[in-house]
Amino acid sequence: MKATVERATLLKCLAHIQSVVERRNTIPILSNVLIEARTEGLRLMATDLDLQVVETIPAAIDLNGATTVGAHTLFDIVRKLPEGSQVELAVVGDKMTVVAGRARFSLATLKRDDFPVIAETELPTSFSLPAKDLREIIDSTRFAISTEETRYYLNGIYIHAVDGPVPKLRAVATDGHRLARIEIDLPEGAAAMPGVIVPRKCVAEVRKLLDEIDGEIEISLSTTKIRFKFSEAATLTSKLIDGTFPDYSRVIPTANDRLLKIDAKSLSQGVDRVAAIATTEKTRAVKLALGRDKVTLSVTSPENGTAAEEVPAEYSSPEFEVGFNYRYLLDILGQVGSDQVDVHLSDAAAPTLIRESDDSRALYVLMPMRV
Repeated sequence: MKATVERATLLKCLAHIQSVVERRNTIPILSNVLIEARTEGLRLMATDLDLQVVETIPAAIDLNGATTVGAHTLFDIVRKLPEGSQVELAVVGDKMTVVAGRARFSLATLKRDDFPVIAETELPTSFSLPAKDLREIIDSTRFAISTEETRYYLNGIYIHAVDGPVPKLRAVATDGHRLARIEIDLPEGAAAMPGVIVPRKCVAEVRKLLDEIDGEIEISLSTTKIRFKFSEAATLTSKLIDGTFPDYSRVIPTANDRLLKIDAKSLSQGVDRVAAIATTEKTRAVKLALGRDKVTLSVTSPENGTAAEEVPAEYSSPEFEVGFNYRYLLDILGQVGSDQVDVHLSDAAAPTLIRESDDSRALYVLMPMRV
């Protein structure tokens, strides 16, 4: 195998590929990236057995062939090479040489035949989404994905089709303390899709790749796998979480009759300021005292003291107090795209509904804390 490629092109591809590779692996070849020199260019692949990224980049191919080499090592080398340089990759025996200008490296390789590949078979459901819609779906929900491994079925985003006068594609994530839900018009071809739980790592890798794309993303899926085709040259395939997502609709309140209308930025900044004295798990609660056209935010810390701030708002229901984990509240407010946010409350123990307006695509549910 022998190929020459621009350093910037190779670096960009390796940045995508190597982030899939775990730093610690009990199977040595999983630390490697598969590099194939083909007529159409240089094809790179990385996998952790659950997730696989494949990308093809333009290169001058002198000799077809394939090998695997340490992904993080190669990325670090290419990252430190001079800008604008041409990188020559060549395999002789069980070594790969990397040459750029006066720099020369000889790297250990492992056989291409031992590299595990997630079979790229046809998947029964296929549809397309604009990159901006997929970005919005991920950004609106991923902060609520659970990191608790014992509740593995919450370790991802649940995506499914919803019937109605206008069928929707809906995405939901929850960790039991907060819930995020967003829906968009159902794309053509998605009506028969199974409900699937897309794992947290897959979500993170897809989001990174979306930063550089503005076109349509082709999504194919079955009950066990999902594939994102970003272009003819870049594809990500992932296994899905094998589990049943809970009936989330039961925790979305429909009868919260106390409405607070407030500037999202003012509320977020106020919460952030009073939370400066909250240094322990027990003091993460911020208390909201709702009064006529105002909200008083306060935090009490036995170690540091107290903090309070008054924020103007539209509120005309009876006065009452409610507490929230300030980090969870800030996460939700960080996703609000409008100036004003509607907070639908019931009482100090009931779930609270937060959304930009009644017709917004996203809604959030936050469980209160005792204060």
